[in-house]
Amino acid sequence: MSDHPVEYHAGKKIHVGQGEHHITADPDVMLTTILGSCVALCLRDPRTGIGGMNHFLLPEGAGAGTDAGRRYGAYAMELLINDCLKMGARRDRLEAKLFGGGRMFDSLRDVGASNADFAEKFMRDEGIAVVGGSLRGSGGRRVQYWPATGRALQRAVTDTQIPAPAPIVRPRIAVDAGALELF
Repeated sequence: MSDHPVEYHAGKKIHVGQGEHHITADPDVMLTTILGSCVALCLRDPRTGIGGMNHFLLPEGAGAGTDAGRRYGAYAMELLINDCLKMGARRDRLEAKLFGGGRMFDSLRDVGASNADFAEKFMRDEGIAVVGGSLRGSGGRRVQYWPATGRALQRAVTDTQIPAPAPIVRPRIAVDAGALELF
């Protein structure tokens, strides 16, 4: 987790976990995350190449402890934007790509849609252009993002990538074909 702007060395792949954010201006750094109903904001200043990614679980909420707020979109968005600005990005040039917000279970409340709605509204309210991404849908996705160039790749994470459970083997019951018992 990053509390301050962080610069990473060339050639690094950085995984952004739930409640985390990372920023860089290094063109060799690729940020990656895996999303279900969570949302990731990929943000950059195209002129300076400064940018980053966050990963939040829920739109808003109150948390206990010093890092609890990181899992909420309102806090995660502010952290990423402010750290990009501290590093030299300009607010009027920021552009965003939003990913995630998938519907993961049919029987539960659609948390993914709430996350996606929140992220879109937040960007509108902040006046930050959304230039790409992929929100909503069903299932998970893996996102790779190069902040310096704005390049983003998304791959679906499907059930076929999860090992299937071992088949259930039922013991055979021997049947004595010659015996008959009547009551």
